[in-house]
Order: sequence, then structure tokens, then C-alpha cells
Amino acid sequence: MNLLFFLTPKAEVAYLYDDFTVRQALEKMEYHRYSSIPILNRKGEYVGTITEGDLLWTIKRTYNLNLQDAEDMPLMSVPRKHDYHCVSVDTDMEKLIAAAMKQNFVPVIDGKESFIGIVKRNSIIQFCYDRYKQASSCVEYGAERRIRPQTSQKSVDN
Repeated sequence: MNLLFFLTPKAEVAYLYDDFTVRQALEKMEYHRYSSIPILNRKGEYVGTITEGDLLWTIKRTYNLNLQDAEDMPLMSVPRKHDYHCVSVDTDMEKLIAAAMKQNFVPVIDGKESFIGIVKRNSIIQFCYDRYKQASSCVEYGAERRIRPQTSQKSVDN
């Protein structure tokens, strides 16, 4: 399976640029209702991920929860607890799933280090669930076919 099957392309993903202010980041995250969002540089390369918690704790510590003061604060001055691990477009499914187990989405980059989109953890879970349901219905159908002849055979033997 190819990870492109799960990819949400860059054109459909909200992201921030590393030269944004904290206020711009908050406004974009609020508008899209994201709790975490990728950060790109102006060349389109993945720089990291920022979370609501990263922003909240920085505003609390630095600006005593004053958003007006945060208008001039560069986004990249915000310490991030951890960055989301990105994968290349040719990453195998095992590595993709390992990354998705630790973060809500997995940023995907191409061979030139350019951000091309994200793989959302819920799309992987949905795929696995759909496959599970398919397998379950096949097993149930197969089991019914095997049980019926055995049941009828027992009643004939007795």
C-alpha cells in the first residue's frame, strides 16, 4: 500500500508560515478549529508543528495572557514541546503507522524536502476499520456455510 492513498494534499491543508506572528497563528487555528498545525517556510519546506498548548503556555508565561502584546511576537519564538515527525513520500506503511500512532497527523515531504500534505491518523484508522469489517463479514459468511452442513449432518446421523 502506498501512503499517497491516505494523503490530504497541501492545497486542502491549513498551515502556517514560519514568519507569522503568534496572533496570526491563533486566528488561523481558531478559524480551522485545529489543535495543531504544520509550519512551513516560504520555500514550502516543513519546519515543524505548533499546538494550542505551545501557544497558550508561551502567551501565559511571556505576555500574562495579553493577546495584543502577542501581535508582534514571531511564531518561531514560541518553544514547541515536540515537533511532529515528518515522512517522505516513499515511506513504507510500517513507518507511517508508527508515526501516526504518536501524533494526530503525519506531515509528508517530497524528494526536495517540500511539504506536500498530511496523512491524518483517522484516515488510517478508517481504512483499517473498513478492512476489518470486510474480513469479519467474509468470515461470518464462510462460517455459516460450514456450520449448516455440519448441523444437518448431525441431525441425520442421530
